[in-house]
Amino acid sequence: MEPISHIESIGAADSRPRVSLVRRGDKPFVPDRRPGFLVLALLSFAIAAFAQPGESAQDWPHFGWDVSGSGAPSADMGIDSENVGSVVRQQIPLDGTVDSSPIYLRGAMIEGTSHDAFFVTTSYGKTIAIDANDGAILWEYTPDVYRSVAGTYRITNASPVADEDGKFVYAAAPDGMVRKLAVADGRPVWTTAITRLPTREKIASSLNYFAGRVIAATDGYIGDAPPYQGHVALLDAKTGALLRVWNSLDSNVHELLEPAAYPHSDSGIWGRAGVVVNPADGDLYLATGNGLWDGKVDWGDSVIELDPDAMRILGNYTPVETQRLDEEDRDLGSASPALLGGGLVVQGGKDGWVRLLDWRGMGGSLPHKGGEIDRVPTPSGGRMFGAFAVMHTEFRTWLFAADTGATCAWTVGDGRLTLQWRADFGGTSPVIADGLLFVFDPVGALRVYDTVTGRAVATLPCGAGHWNSPIVADGRIALPEGNANRHLTTGLFDIWRLP
Repeated sequence: MEPISHIESIGAADSRPRVSLVRRGDKPFVPDRRPGFLVLALLSFAIAAFAQPGESAQDWPHFGWDVSGSGAPSADMGIDSENVGSVVRQQIPLDGTVDSSPIYLRGAMIEGTSHDAFFVTTSYGKTIAIDANDGAILWEYTPDVYRSVAGTYRITNASPVADEDGKFVYAAAPDGMVRKLAVADGRPVWTTAITRLPTREKIASSLNYFAGRVIAATDGYIGDAPPYQGHVALLDAKTGALLRVWNSLDSNVHELLEPAAYPHSDSGIWGRAGVVVNPADGDLYLATGNGLWDGKVDWGDSVIELDPDAMRILGNYTPVETQRLDEEDRDLGSASPALLGGGLVVQGGKDGWVRLLDWRGMGGSLPHKGGEIDRVPTPSGGRMFGAFAVMHTEFRTWLFAADTGATCAWTVGDGRLTLQWRADFGGTSPVIADGLLFVFDPVGALRVYDTVTGRAVATLPCGAGHWNSPIVADGRIALPEGNANRHLTTGLFDIWRLP
């Protein structure tokens, strides 16, 4: 679970009036229990899995750009080493703190007009569409729960996600609900609960979307107050039906648990990228935090591969020292796993280690304790809370990460992680665009490095933050500021553009 943060952040109140859209469709969805309903839904998923996505190459529709959370777009995003030093920042006041990452859609149809737009979710569940060209607020959706949670400990750090057509975004809120919102006007289409105890179970990880399904996960709040259990929820993107639940504690039960009725707590899923997807087969990969591990039905401090239906464990790993990690609050799952290709998976954690796993040796539901093929320190040997970024070049695979004290680049080869460079500045979740690595340093700077050499290319001043991370799209850089743990209802959103 996340430690209490002492990082200061900045925020600015905005006195401008805004329209708050709270409309029909805000009642929780009651899953359809008719026989055959789930079978039909899963068949639809299998067909959709082979459909070609409709996103523009310049879109940034997921946390980390793609379903695997690589943080490395394949398209030219328009910001390079020659022009990054000339970008100009606009600061946009928001009705809330965005302690996560934005997403971006090019040419989104909003109120009948085409807009390049960023979409963000605030810590108290407001989802906001922002015009990428001038920073205007295009719409703002406020869930019913807002008034009862604003200013309290009940927050979300989840980034929203867009569907393949760019017509809907899906967003989380501190009431334990996931909502489908129309890109055109922010109107809610459906609302589905993914927890039975939202006062204890938090949606901390970013949402994901693959082949007609929304993928969400739960954690606990700061302090690990029981009871809560980490779980994965699969939702039908069209109807909001809760298709499947995989519980990291009592994994043989595939429905939402009553947290107080289960004898054990914790094992939350709270890495920034949440549940990542292998697009080749639809399998789901996740990491859990502190909690009971028995290698049978309880999977605390583990990396897990699930089938696309979240029914079966296809692979698993836990460190030999899993009990010590639990006892010393050193969650393995403070970061999400990254897929490197060639059967390799990498996992960071709060214990200061990055573990390289040959997943071909981790298959099946029988427990795999230990067996990593390489282990190197996190960039500064400290706790890691951000996501990895993965870059594939013609000859090499590169891995990038930041922790609380430094940023590193490794190359992957011969079953080893080889350090290529290190910068003595910490950061959150790095992203790559046009040969540059963008890393938000929460003390108040967006640092830009050459991906191959580590040369510092630019430092863009900004406010302080927490888990916020940038994206780069269509010649713009976007970054939210602020720390959700300060419980503010205001915040700032930065957009850098070329002059």
